[in-house]
Amino acid sequence: MPTIEQRIATELGAQDWQVKAAVELLDGGSTVPFIARYRKEATGTLDDAQLRTLEERLGYLRELEERRAAILESIRGQGKLDDALRGRILAADTKARLEDLYLPFKPKRRTKAQAAREAGLAPLAEALLARPDREPLAAAAAFVDARTGVATPEAALEGARAILVEGLAENAELVGRLREAFWSRGRLVSSVRDGKAQSGAKFADYFDFAEPLTRLPAHRVLALFRGEKEEVLDLRLDETPADAAPGAPNLYEGRIALSAGIRDQGRPGDRWLAEAVRWAWRTKLRLSIALDLRARLWEAAEQEGVRVFAGNLRDLLLAAPAGARPTLGLDPGFRTGVKAAVVDATGKVVATDTIYPHEPRRDWSGALITLARLCRAHGVELVAIGNGTASRETDRLAAELIAGQPELGLTRVMVSEAGASVYSASAYASQELPDLDVSLRGAVSIARRLQDPLAELVKIEPRAIGVGQYQHDLAEGKLSRSLDAVVEDCVNGVGVDVNTASGPLLARVSGLSERVAQNIVLHRDAHGPFRSRSGLRKVAGLGPKAFELSAGFLRITAGDDPLDASGVHPESYPVVRRILQAARSDIGGAIGNARLLRGLDPGAFVDGTVGLPTVTDILAELEKPGRDPRPTFRTATFQEGVETIGDLRPGMVLEGVVTNVAAFGAFVDVGVHQDGLVHISALAKTFVKDPRTVVKPGDVVRVKVLDVDVPRKRIALSLRLDDEAGARGPRAPERREAPARPAAPRREEPRPTADGALADALRRAGLDRAPRR
Repeated sequence: MPTIEQRIATELGAQDWQVKAAVELLDGGSTVPFIARYRKEATGTLDDAQLRTLEERLGYLRELEERRAAILESIRGQGKLDDALRGRILAADTKARLEDLYLPFKPKRRTKAQAAREAGLAPLAEALLARPDREPLAAAAAFVDARTGVATPEAALEGARAILVEGLAENAELVGRLREAFWSRGRLVSSVRDGKAQSGAKFADYFDFAEPLTRLPAHRVLALFRGEKEEVLDLRLDETPADAAPGAPNLYEGRIALSAGIRDQGRPGDRWLAEAVRWAWRTKLRLSIALDLRARLWEAAEQEGVRVFAGNLRDLLLAAPAGARPTLGLDPGFRTGVKAAVVDATGKVVATDTIYPHEPRRDWSGALITLARLCRAHGVELVAIGNGTASRETDRLAAELIAGQPELGLTRVMVSEAGASVYSASAYASQELPDLDVSLRGAVSIARRLQDPLAELVKIEPRAIGVGQYQHDLAEGKLSRSLDAVVEDCVNGVGVDVNTASGPLLARVSGLSERVAQNIVLHRDAHGPFRSRSGLRKVAGLGPKAFELSAGFLRITAGDDPLDASGVHPESYPVVRRILQAARSDIGGAIGNARLLRGLDPGAFVDGTVGLPTVTDILAELEKPGRDPRPTFRTATFQEGVETIGDLRPGMVLEGVVTNVAAFGAFVDVGVHQDGLVHISALAKTFVKDPRTVVKPGDVVRVKVLDVDVPRKRIALSLRLDDEAGARGPRAPERREAPARPAAPRREEPRPTADGALADALRRAGLDRAPRR
């Protein structure tokens, strides 16, 4: 049996030694970003994506081994563990397979079958199965005994049936085969509940819906389960395909009968055995398998939902920063006014105010005067406008400000305010901005997230950022682990200025806990900015291991050592000195000198402690020290006069910003308070499997309006600007199934005969198992 490391290596397409080294580093407390960046020699350059997958699979397989050991011990304690069973348990490669094998031995409440065995009816069940030529009632008469509670032959037969049914339901191989047959042939069917058609109109696409289990995409599964949760839809799993002939023999019952050696030959016991098979399927196996498959559907959809959310979050966190420029943040509103906050180039709040340009006060002129005063007094360069309620009206106000005050050189940008209210009411916001009203904190956050999205968004619970796919339905633990990993990878991929970073940002750095991050802030406040990375060793709680894991990701600009502003790890500084010696240059002459550095042979600096990947990374870092991997900042311009969904017309070509990407397409904000959908089929002229290969949140795109449904607030857009307007809207799921491909010629099957439906089911099962040509 392969080891855990060997199994993961096979799955990753890596070597055993690579996985073993990565596992040892993870077990030793190293983080994925640290291993991916600074231990490339040890792992054979496994990247962060491979390491994340490795880490996840390692946890699953270790849990599997723990469960396997517990099951073996339980069965051994019952005295029922033989070599054959032990071999099957050791060979089980999934938790589902393990539980199937354990089911007959799992302690459970007293069942009808157990009571029947205690009443001495097991021999009757065995006799009826072995000798179907006997009359069941006659055979059962011998087991009637008032002392055991078996009052009549009928009661004896009922007990025998319970024993047979339980035995069939606990046959691991049979259950596995039936489950896979149900999965490959079955459908998920939904219908609207009585009286829910109007209130549940958002689920109208699923009021009369059916689709094969194997073809259901994740977003559709999540939508269907959401509809069921909100008591709008009724869901059921149908084990037969849509093209099954009415009244056809039951394939599953036929397979159950085959597994038990049951044949319908017109003997006295055959009818009773057929009923036992039918009872086993309809009351036991079908129900348990349907529950298993619902769980499988949900698990796969949840996994895809987490993947989509994590991918969108990564793109949002790594969106282009506007940079260290004085910024005015505007949090729009009508009755409560527009909250304004000015932050300087470092993100420090320097002024706040509230203006009332909209209903009901309509103090447009006063608002313009206030904004002009704030911008002139603090040298504002950027105006960040939250994209919520009253955003377009406020955007028009900012446009008039820019037109009326051209000497200010302002640029206005619409910014997603998702999660800003969560930040405003958080404990950290209260600590960071204790003197500001909650409503004004939102404007501060909007301004800062334009300057540096990553630094600001890490202060918000990732789930609240709102770039997911049914994220509120996903398991909190699984989603949180995935999103935390994304944030950690993004923060460490960009690097953190230790002298300006907030506590929440520092807490995401490899090796730093929230407590140590806060201690860094306190030490910085008490003793001034850090002059070198080595100074971090004086921070309370930041020991040798934490320093090793974090130092390479912490930047110190304008410090004592220029290398401290780069991604070169302090442990590699001796290598840099050897490089400088070979180049006959000092650090000032080498940093940024591409011609000098590219003229060196990386292999000349490889030794017993430093390999070629590390030397190559060092040279690249010296060439562009502290390079920000994020794209260059650019903005979208919304079309004047297009402010509500009612202003849209098919055929319009507009500029917008991608706000979210799902499995079925991308949502684009074109400035009308309602995002439009570019269906996956309208993203490109070629086939698109994953929308994120075409667009990402934050991308500025040009789209064409295809269709507008004002009552349902649906906007159909296309990235293909030559598409014909009105040709199609957002594609809805099929209400009726269509065959995936032309039906192949079918073999002629035997027609039902006088020897019974069970015989037809047996023949059908046999045909289904025959080799396909």
